Amino acid sequence: MSKATISDFTLEKDAAVLADLGYKQELRRNFTTFQIFGVAFSIMGLLPAIASTIQYAIPAGPVGLVWGWLFATGFIFVVGLAMADLGSAMPTSGGLYWWTHYFGSPRTRNPLSFLVGYSNTLGLVSGLCGVDYGFSLMLLSIIIVARDGEWEPTNAHIYGTFLACLISHGIVASTLNKYMGRVQSFSVAVNVAVFAVNIIALPIGKRGNMRGGRNDAGYIFGHADNLTTWPAGWQFMMSWLTPIWSIGAFDSCVHMSEEAANATIAVPYGILMAIGSCWILGFILMIVISACVNPDLQTIMDSKFGQPMAQIYFDTVGKNGAIALMCILLFAQYLMGLSNIVPASRQAWAFSRDGALPFSGFFRQISSRFGYIPLRAIWGCAGCAAVLGLLTLIAPAAAQALFSLAVTGNNVAWGVPIMCRAVWGQAKFKPGPFYTGDRFSIPIAWVSIFFLMFGVILAMFPVKGPNPDPSDMNFAVVISVTVWGGSLLYYYVDARKWFRGPKTTVEMDDESDSRLPGQSLSSDAGEEGLRVKDTSAVRTRNVHLHGAEDIS
Repeated sequence: MSKATISDFTLEKDAAVLADLGYKQELRRNFTTFQIFGVAFSIMGLLPAIASTIQYAIPAGPVGLVWGWLFATGFIFVVGLAMADLGSAMPTSGGLYWWTHYFGSPRTRNPLSFLVGYSNTLGLVSGLCGVDYGFSLMLLSIIIVARDGEWEPTNAHIYGTFLACLISHGIVASTLNKYMGRVQSFSVAVNVAVFAVNIIALPIGKRGNMRGGRNDAGYIFGHADNLTTWPAGWQFMMSWLTPIWSIGAFDSCVHMSEEAANATIAVPYGILMAIGSCWILGFILMIVISACVNPDLQTIMDSKFGQPMAQIYFDTVGKNGAIALMCILLFAQYLMGLSNIVPASRQAWAFSRDGALPFSGFFRQISSRFGYIPLRAIWGCAGCAAVLGLLTLIAPAAAQALFSLAVTGNNVAWGVPIMCRAVWGQAKFKPGPFYTGDRFSIPIAWVSIFFLMFGVILAMFPVKGPNPDPSDMNFAVVISVTVWGGSLLYYYVDARKWFRGPKTTVEMDDESDSRLPGQSLSSDAGEEGLRVKDTSAVRTRNVHLHGAEDIS
């Protein structure tokens, strides 16, 4: 479905659904269901994400790589089902904190909504920071491989590369919005191609080199290691951090919902297609990596190249092959960061639209000149990521703590609205076209809640074992508690006086001709694109039925 074939009826229906939630249409609905899936799948960036986080799974051996991926991603899929229920029923860019406010109890809805909004916004920005930081490390590791490990980058090299990548993402996201849907489709193709190249090249390279043949099935599916001082069972659980880190962007479908055609379908299926694809493809990839990896896993972890995946490539396909594969991987990682800044900016824009972020009046503005996008929110997220990235100059432990916020912050932001619906809001819940059913929906919600709580705890453990020294300490608990405590302190000291939850931006009885970006494509539309027809379908009738101002 191209932009030209998105029907007026579909866009009018989407605008009416959004109006029932209390918001007028301000963004263009340029994204098809496949492209919404593409946003989430591209941010997950299957192989680049695994390459950046595989150090969490390797210490547990192939059992951690293969079975850790299979089990953890299964639970993540359950979380996706719970979010898909909500996303289909109430698709809006600020969905997570909107749902929290709608389903929360009268006493808790405002502070919890405020907490979720900040936790999600900062979690997404730290995720952007982590992806672009990973791009920096990967690019520099290519140079290290090319120089046979005889060069070591400084913190200034790392941060400078990170900052250049971040700025370029801001420029591209600002100027190519017209083509961003196609970019997501292209990114899906790139990630699938990178996957295919790796599962072919690694086994062939392993068989053809002089470093021994491929590992057998007993090693792949049954061999466990423990390169840490944790008990073996807990080290297996720590290996779950690789999929938890890698498959953590499916809420991007929610944040893109106000730019999706047929959002009540596109959002849930985008979520589930992205998680499901990574579940299956990642499992295959972990099997291939386990078949080809050097059984002396400690040498992989101690690689002079700075990244375990670089060492795996070097051992398997040699120096030139490793450089070639890492260059392909680097391109996919760049697209991953570009896809990341888009939903992060939409969440920041939505939260500003509801007046919750500092300088909300500035950041909530939509730029018609650049194609009806939240231009200021894009650069606000890029600027925030640049400042947060300065922590990487302190020490690797500080960088690790910052990037852990992408897990802890988002897990809280996903879990709280699901909990509010399960505890207080089931009677209010009106299913959308996608629904797991009355029998399964609430059990799915509770499994999701407990898994997300477990993920938060897991992300705060020191990776190498108990009794860490300062260089190995995981300071994620400090960063996370600072974000959550600071948000609630801000709320109770000041924001409680004015924050009443999501604001209504449509008038209940507005009889004027609403003009929405992203409607029927006329021959003279030019750069301004799509326009809406005057129709009662897009006028809200009962804003307060679903809106957040008058919910009992």
